[in-house]
Amino acid sequence: MMRVAIVQSAYIPWKGFFDLIRRCDVYVIYDTAAFSKGHWHNRNRVKRPEGDSWLTIPVITADKLGQPLEEVTVAGSWADRHWCLLQEAYEDATFFSAESRSICKLYQALASERLLTKINEGFIRWLSRRLCLKTHIIRDRELKFSGDRNERLVDLCKSLNATRYLSGPSAKTYLDAAMLERAGITVEWMQYGPYPVYPQPHGDFEHNVSMLDTLFCTGPGAHRFIRPIAKQSHVEQDNIEK
Repeated sequence: MMRVAIVQSAYIPWKGFFDLIRRCDVYVIYDTAAFSKGHWHNRNRVKRPEGDSWLTIPVITADKLGQPLEEVTVAGSWADRHWCLLQEAYEDATFFSAESRSICKLYQALASERLLTKINEGFIRWLSRRLCLKTHIIRDRELKFSGDRNERLVDLCKSLNATRYLSGPSAKTYLDAAMLERAGITVEWMQYGPYPVYPQPHGDFEHNVSMLDTLFCTGPGAHRFIRPIAKQSHVEQDNIEK
């Protein structure tokens, strides 16, 4: 059995993103797909004393519909400001001191990168390693595919000899599951959570924040908080342990 997920990258994603990666043998960074303004592609949320706040990477987009995410470039500096806001938000978190040096170096290393997709990939790969995920991560450009949105997904799955395709629930509005099934690929729908809570600063607990929140608050135990409290579906029950 080979399970794959094919999802666009996001900036310092939330724990559910890594839960999805965890359940798969291969995660394909699908950044030939279109960039969406207002999406998670270039922003995410963190908890600050005054409430939840967005960290947004400023980007330059072309004046054309459907510009691929892999072509989106960064507009100006952003890394120092984001790191300062993260320090302000989490300096009192239990594991901030232990985790901050490595993450600060990561911000410094990616600060000069001009492609948004490469910044996202850098964080996703680093966080996946920190969470001890065994999932193989590749970019869609490493594989052969063509056609419309659904045909591309079929081609990508076939290129990997996938037998199962794990999709986020929002794709139910456009995914042609029957097409994948005819190709011998079983479609499985991701169900996020419920996830366990942990000591978190600044008021009531909030799940929908960056994975950095979980890491700063739980440190070496962060991998436990990307696993749901209870088994939620056949996907989880049939899970390949990561």
